[in-house]
Amino acid sequence: MSATDTGGRVRKFGSAVADGWTRERFGLLGALGLVLLAFGPSFQIYLFTDFLVVALFALGFNLLYGYTGLLSFGHGLFYAGGAYGLAIVLRDLGPVFADVVGSGVAPLVTFVVGGLVGLALVVAVAVPVGWLSVRLEEIYFALITLAFGMIGYSLIIQDPAGLTNGTDGIIVLLGSVDVGGESFRIGARQTYYALTVVVVLAAIYGVWRVVNSPFGTVCKAIRESPDRAAALGIDVRHHRWMTFIISAAIVGIAGVLRAGLASVASPGLTHWSTSAVAVIATVIGGATYFSGPIVGAFIFLYIRWGISRFPTLDAYWELFFGALLIGVVLYFKAGAVGGLLLLRDRLFGEGRAGGDDGPTQGGGGAAEPGSSGDRADDRGDDS
Repeated sequence: MSATDTGGRVRKFGSAVADGWTRERFGLLGALGLVLLAFGPSFQIYLFTDFLVVALFALGFNLLYGYTGLLSFGHGLFYAGGAYGLAIVLRDLGPVFADVVGSGVAPLVTFVVGGLVGLALVVAVAVPVGWLSVRLEEIYFALITLAFGMIGYSLIIQDPAGLTNGTDGIIVLLGSVDVGGESFRIGARQTYYALTVVVVLAAIYGVWRVVNSPFGTVCKAIRESPDRAAALGIDVRHHRWMTFIISAAIVGIAGVLRAGLASVASPGLTHWSTSAVAVIATVIGGATYFSGPIVGAFIFLYIRWGISRFPTLDAYWELFFGALLIGVVLYFKAGAVGGLLLLRDRLFGEGRAGGDDGPTQGGGGAAEPGSSGDRADDRGDDS
């Protein structure tokens, strides 16, 4: 049997399998997995919750980077903003809410209000920071966002207003809710996991709607060629500014969830190395695909966890990820999602390229990395 015949049979088999697995079935399978994971080992629940938070962080970052082409090294500022907004409300207003709504539901009300305050704080900071930052391009944009992030880091440590508790950070105590004689602790692994799943899925859906809206289409046009977009009458700076604010808000939501998961809001959340986590996850997964940051966050967190299982290797985990990033940047710019789509096209046949999961409308997975073939289509990328 020739290699051509074998390849044809593999593609036919792959197509038959793919035809039997619709997007709805994959969605149901994923939902079932999320439910079953809630009954898994405690540490695995924690690790997957951590993944969901990092995935949302990276997705918010990539809304700016992947859809307008602006690379930010200061998104840790908004990550910390959400965390500190929640922490300050829990610390200072918890007793007030207990007196107003009763001690039974006060922890839940305080958490919700704290999350909203954290989100409002992030947006309030993102408006002026974004307005100043989007006036710059490329490396200068990256540098000014890095500068804003480090200013925030310094202010949190110095604590001139007496709110952040300096280098020690703020302990986050979520408390227990007592309703109708039933009591549950918000910070319990299973409870917080369920809460995180709901919030993250809602946020992902919101980002997906933005990406697939006329606004998102304009952002993609700006990413491809700001000059052409401006020539068509598009206000490039305004759209970048709005995208910056939305991106910061999504990252702020992730910061709120991070504070509850880690039980602390610390200055390290503002540091540039925290911002780099979103960059690394996005590059590994594929910045030009909607699901790229999510896949990249999964790879980053679980490889990091795997390395930590070996004490000898754990001391060199940065070296490993550095080598991985070099390989991705030099040889596979489309990232993990691009590689999976290319493999799908090889197995299922060229006729399936350019569909809902394809990188471009009518484009194949074999496009050169960095070319327009790596770009996600207007129908929602690979989602």
